[in-house]
Amino acid sequence: MFWLLAILAYLLGSLSFAILLSRLTGNPDPRMSGSGNAGATNMLRLAGKKLAVLTLLGDMCKGLLPVLIASLAGLTLQQQAWIGVCAVLGHLFPLYFRFRGGKGVATAAGMLLGIYPPAALLAVLAWLLAFYLTRTSSLAALIATPLTLPLLAWQEPAALVPMSVLTLLIVWRHRGNLRDLFAGRERHF
Repeated sequence: MFWLLAILAYLLGSLSFAILLSRLTGNPDPRMSGSGNAGATNMLRLAGKKLAVLTLLGDMCKGLLPVLIASLAGLTLQQQAWIGVCAVLGHLFPLYFRFRGGKGVATAAGMLLGIYPPAALLAVLAWLLAFYLTRTSSLAALIATPLTLPLLAWQEPAALVPMSVLTLLIVWRHRGNLRDLFAGRERHF
């Protein structure tokens, strides 16, 4: 059951709401415009608030739904978390879009919501505060994501290793943003 759900989570994660919504509305492919990222922040820049919110919600649901299904199937919390990682991997490397996806932040937030809602709340609040202070989405994500790890280590240690892997993946996907941050070139809102 685990492997079947892992594959299905990856396939669901491979649905890029940013790309699909852009195509449906005649907006430019987010991978080819703006920051080049297929995610909610770039959609905000390219297509406005409505499509950005729809992208955010769709991406979060891609992380949440597989975890909830894994829970209903009776998988352990750690297995549920790995299922969530598979959904995020689908978002990062989508099968349907030549393996060029987003950075995984919203999908990881959805996964966290299913695994341990207080950690998701912490991540969202940390992201909002960091964004408010810096006006930089990438920096907010890089601050918020690792902040969940101590809480998980304390409350849900079974999810710590999968979330640590996700944190590393998210930081890796933001490596260009990190270069731009250090060089003072990162985009702000």
